[in-house]
Amino acid sequence: MTDTGLPPAAPPPPWHTRLRDALPLRHVARRLAGTAGLLLVLSLAVFALLRFAPGDPARTLLGTRSATPEALASVRAAHHLDEPFLTQYARWLTDAFGGDLGTSIRTGESVAAALGERLALTGQLVFAGFAVALLLGLPLGVLAGLRARRPVDRAVQSLGVLALSTPAFAGGLLLIYVFSLMLGWLPAYGPGAGGTDRLLHLLLPGITLGLAVTAVLIKLVRAAVIRELAREHVTFALARGVPTRTVLVRYVLRGTAVPVTTGIGLVLAYLLAGTVLVEQVFALPGLGQLLVQSVTFKDIPVVQAEALLLAALICLANLATDLTHPLVDPRLRTGQPRRAPGRTAPDEPAEVTA
Repeated sequence: MTDTGLPPAAPPPPWHTRLRDALPLRHVARRLAGTAGLLLVLSLAVFALLRFAPGDPARTLLGTRSATPEALASVRAAHHLDEPFLTQYARWLTDAFGGDLGTSIRTGESVAAALGERLALTGQLVFAGFAVALLLGLPLGVLAGLRARRPVDRAVQSLGVLALSTPAFAGGLLLIYVFSLMLGWLPAYGPGAGGTDRLLHLLLPGITLGLAVTAVLIKLVRAAVIRELAREHVTFALARGVPTRTVLVRYVLRGTAVPVTTGIGLVLAYLLAGTVLVEQVFALPGLGQLLVQSVTFKDIPVVQAEALLLAALICLANLATDLTHPLVDPRLRTGQPRRAPGRTAPDEPAEVTA
């Protein structure tokens, strides 16, 4: 017991307790169940769109062979196309859970193997674009927010609008012309041989992909910084003479964590979708190029599997963003914080012994 009559402060709880308080198991399970349900609906939608699209899948599977009634019936029976729609979907979903995504019509190889070969390259491209967006969007957004309605702010926003309004294929061609053809600094196309060569080949595609979303990140960060600077506790801290750098780090940037993480989730989703055009411009054999080729050739198994894969990656990025919010902002936590021994709730009076 101290001189004030209050019990001594207990040590802070361990990290796993704080993590359990921020992300209760029930909340995580509910979010996982929601994501799984969304993926199930998306898989049904993709399957239905491809099955009910114009054209006969059996004729596509036959290719250049003679499409006689007997041949069409044989192909439909071999691929279960003569079964009811829901039976086909249940069979495909069961095989997908077992890792069997079918066989490519165009190449004859396993769809899972084709996706696995190209997933690494697309992942590296998305990571490069993500790094460019963070390195440019976060500091420029903070700078624009701190210098709001000044020439620096207007210049940053103008550059962001220019980057956002430039199509990916046009920006990629411009970068190829300047840095590959005119200056000769970087390779123009292809994935490279690996290592440093792969990094050099991904610089221009990564910049092209990242610039398109940098403007979105700048807008979100700028608005969040302006909003935090207008809050009373920030004004009070500055009035008391707290150093500007301390106020910026402890109050302003900390308060922008939630909108910034939301923006990062949106950026990841856009980057995954934007790889299609960028891979075409720079001749990168990734998932985007495979999707274009498969749609052109009507390779239904590949289109179906890749569309579901991209949807799953986007859903997982959103799930990670939602689960990060309670960690960066205690006000968004759904569970009640654990009360340390000897502590009382803010609205409960402490017992003071005589």
